[in-house]
Amino acid sequence: MAENMFLYWGSGSIPCWKPMIVLEEKGFGGYKNKLITFSKKEHKGEDVMKLNPRGQVPTFKDGDIVVNESNAICDYLESTYKDKGTKLIPDDKAKRAKVLQRMHEANSNIQQKLLVDVIYYMWQTKEEDRKEEDVKKKMDALKEELNRWEGYLGETKAFLAGPEFSMADVYFYPYIAFAVRMGLELEKLPNLKAYFDKLSARPSLQATQPPHWKEEEPKNTPLKGVL
Repeated sequence: MAENMFLYWGSGSIPCWKPMIVLEEKGFGGYKNKLITFSKKEHKGEDVMKLNPRGQVPTFKDGDIVVNESNAICDYLESTYKDKGTKLIPDDKAKRAKVLQRMHEANSNIQQKLLVDVIYYMWQTKEEDRKEEDVKKKMDALKEELNRWEGYLGETKAFLAGPEFSMADVYFYPYIAFAVRMGLELEKLPNLKAYFDKLSARPSLQATQPPHWKEEEPKNTPLKGVL
């Protein structure tokens, strides 16, 4: 089955990382794939563009079926192969509601407050153009958001939505792993640190860690000293 699957992906891309985790959790680790290089604009190459006219990755094929957008790929894999490997969205209504809630919280709040408001802002705004009050506001909002997730993990004592690994963890973990790479120190968030350490050792996350992370240190760590 995995031999009919093909994924175009980029190293370090959170959208790419999520479906890669799902593929591993579902037992499809032997899928065919191509690592593209963003700096060479390979995501705009003919092989990607004919499947995804937006010229974006991840771009995924399952036989003749093409699915683009990371969340759509995750949803497709779970709903199509729900009986394979790890069940990532529970059948029980209450448990499913919690998983869906945490999934979409991560996809909106963490993405906005961590990536867009802080990391991208610090990368894209020259130091002389940054307003101190704006930076403080963004950092305070990020601290508040991280403390919210610290509280969630204090309630579950395990994974984000309960005692079992779920799609909520697939959506959330890449963001926190990227934050740690960007200098975030978790010592003041013990639940989040224990969660990060536990999931970092999980086979699906070990297998899909961005390869360039193992080869080079980040050149910029805008989250150093945030907490």
